[in-house]
Order: sequence, then C-alpha cells, then structure tokens
Amino acid sequence: MKKLGHLNRDIARVLAGMGHTDSLVIADCGLPIPPGVECIDLSFGRGNPGFPEVLDSILADFQCERALFAEECRGSNPAVTGLAEDLGNDGVQVEYVSHELFKERCRQARVVIRTGECTPYANVILYSGVIF
Repeated sequence: MKKLGHLNRDIARVLAGMGHTDSLVIADCGLPIPPGVECIDLSFGRGNPGFPEVLDSILADFQCERALFAEECRGSNPAVTGLAEDLGNDGVQVEYVSHELFKERCRQARVVIRTGECTPYANVILYSGVIF
C-alpha cells in the first residue's frame, strides 16, 4: 500500500505524469469543467473538502513554479487571496487574470480537481516546475 503522497489513485497518476509547464486546476464546486479535460471530483458535501485543504495536499506532492488566480478573488475572497500571497512568499510566481480568461486557460489543463468549496473564485491553475 502507498505510504507517502496521495492515496487518491487518480491524483497520484496525474501528478506522476506531469511535465514541466503542464497545468492542473484546483476548482471550487461551481467552476465549469471544460469539455475534454479530465475531472477528478473530490466533492462530497458543501465545503468538503475545502479549497485550502486540497491546495495544501497537492502542493505537498507537486513542484509548482507558477500559479494563476482570477483577479476577482482579490476583492471577493480574502482567504484565497491570502493563500496566493503565501504561494508568492514561498517562491511561486503568482499571476492574476480576469475570471473569463482564467476559464479559457482551464481548457489547456491536464486535469481539474473539483473540491466542495463554496466560496467565490476559489480556483487556481498550478503550473508544473522541475525538481532539478
């Protein structure tokens, strides 16, 4: 049995297959999933699991060099804005774009990991870095 990293077999598979600059989305329960993009749905109730919990879990097992958030989160979701600032303080390049452009960029992701989060603009696109 797997001891370290993700026990969710789909997340473990996706993370193992990521290459430099590939992207994945961690999404709230309302973000539309683009056609043709795999969705790993972790939601099992309103707010469960939450965006911060899933983000922390992914970052513990994923080399992230860049993170993209919707600009609208800055005025609508201070908790997500704080998480974005924390990422920047940890050396991740943090960018903001309009929510419409964010949704377009989701089309290029390898996967959308859907959470049960029910707060506005609790979404991020994480871009893979390299470990060397």
